[in-house]
Amino acid sequence: MRHPYPIREIARQAGLSTATVDRVLNQRGNVRESTIREVHAAIKDLDRQQTQVRIGGRTFMIDIVMQTPERFSTAVREALEAELPSLHPAVVRSRFHFRETCPPAELIGTLDKIAKRGSQGVILKAPDVPEISAAVGRLVGAGIPVVTLVTDLPHSARLAYVGIDNRAAGATAAYLLGQWLGSRSGNVLTTISRGSFRGEEEREMGFRSTMRLAHPQRSLVEVTDSDGLDATQHDLVIQALKRDYDIIAVYSMGGGNLATLDAFDALGRECAVFIAHDLDHDNTRLLRERRLSAVLHHDLRQDVRRACQIIMRAHKALPDDGPALPSAIQVVTPYNMPLGVSPLPSAG
Repeated sequence: MRHPYPIREIARQAGLSTATVDRVLNQRGNVRESTIREVHAAIKDLDRQQTQVRIGGRTFMIDIVMQTPERFSTAVREALEAELPSLHPAVVRSRFHFRETCPPAELIGTLDKIAKRGSQGVILKAPDVPEISAAVGRLVGAGIPVVTLVTDLPHSARLAYVGIDNRAAGATAAYLLGQWLGSRSGNVLTTISRGSFRGEEEREMGFRSTMRLAHPQRSLVEVTDSDGLDATQHDLVIQALKRDYDIIAVYSMGGGNLATLDAFDALGRECAVFIAHDLDHDNTRLLRERRLSAVLHHDLRQDVRRACQIIMRAHKALPDDGPALPSAIQVVTPYNMPLGVSPLPSAG
């Protein structure tokens, strides 16, 4: 695999020794297939990050660790790599550790490996369980600042949380859904990828409390523990719809929205209002097709830029600008797509 990079730079990107990278590049054998893939992935990451030009700034190696469906991890990777030039004169290199689903022990192993190997910082999306909070403590103890993204670990030693106020987002969803359903009777399906993600749990609490006050006549039917994966989500929604024939609306906190809509279609059921989160590729298409009513969105590029800047401030590379405020919640319809997202084609 041809490349312009020194072996030590590839080794740093991959988190491997220079000797291992040399064996892979020169096909000397005695290397696991997974290690070969890590080296090739590191070279591809370096290719994508070549938009940055070294102009005398400091170099930061940041690890992005996330348990999330591929559609969201892809959106995070694209957002980060689009923002890298804006971080000049610093140069940021990123290593990605993405899992769609895994036991906490696997994420903990990744975090402990980073603590042992070293890093300038970690951006983390993980379940809020004590074992992961303890692993965050070990990272911080090793001098590695941790910033949580989208979903928080408030009882950990993390430096900051970057994302929206999730309770406010849930309350906003309840308000919109109530306005659009009006006096029409029917119940609401709420979908959560996994209850251990605090961000989704807070959205659910904000939604449920607002619905209880404003629309006590509507029952909420919960689907959870799908990890946002389409196949699992589809089956769980089918079961919920068969149990409750009065479900006419959806508030999705954890993704799998195409699968949810396919389940409605498979049973010939109407979804009158569907509110989702995040303008990933699936939701953008579904919104254009008017299969979603609205998407509660936050500027992911701005969020990852802020996360990187917080890590830089921890290393005294930027001046302190006070505590991070929640990201703005945008209510996006087919007609007000943010810049960079193709608008709805005109009817003409």
